[in-house]
Amino acid sequence: MMKLQHDSHSKKLTSILFVIYLIVLTWIIVFKMSLDIHLFQNMNYRSINLIPYAGSLIVNGKVELSEIILNIVVFIPAGVYMGMLFREKGFLRKIIPIFIVSLLYEVLQYIFAIGASDITDLIGNTLGGAIGIVLYYILQRLLGERTIKLLNILAVIGTVLVIGLLGLLIIANI
Repeated sequence: MMKLQHDSHSKKLTSILFVIYLIVLTWIIVFKMSLDIHLFQNMNYRSINLIPYAGSLIVNGKVELSEIILNIVVFIPAGVYMGMLFREKGFLRKIIPIFIVSLLYEVLQYIFAIGASDITDLIGNTLGGAIGIVLYYILQRLLGERTIKLLNILAVIGTVLVIGLLGLLIIANI
């Protein structure tokens, strides 16, 4: 009975951390870390790239990989969270929601003309999620039942650090 209650608390904490992660991710990707909604009235940048790794790699005539790497890295936690929350589900049942969320971000950017919708971003985001799912699986095999507790501790620390950093960025730009 005690273990079941502990698992329930862990799953609640994981769910809360996942929601916070999604809110921060949405604020970064869709709202471009802006607190002023009126800034979107002046934005009118709408483009779509359906050719993987075409336009997104070339910046000032040079190959720019940092955006692709960043897209992969920011979605790794999504995969880890999916692994933690849906342990009994198969890989496809974990990766499809990540793909859908990424697609939703790209569609919203296009609809509201607030950025470039790029198939490369969709691929990178989904790849990041897949890496996170595999990372969770490896940790689960190595650490067993301690995995969820360890990952929740790391997620709390990471969440506090990211929110703190974003808070400092907001204060610095006021």
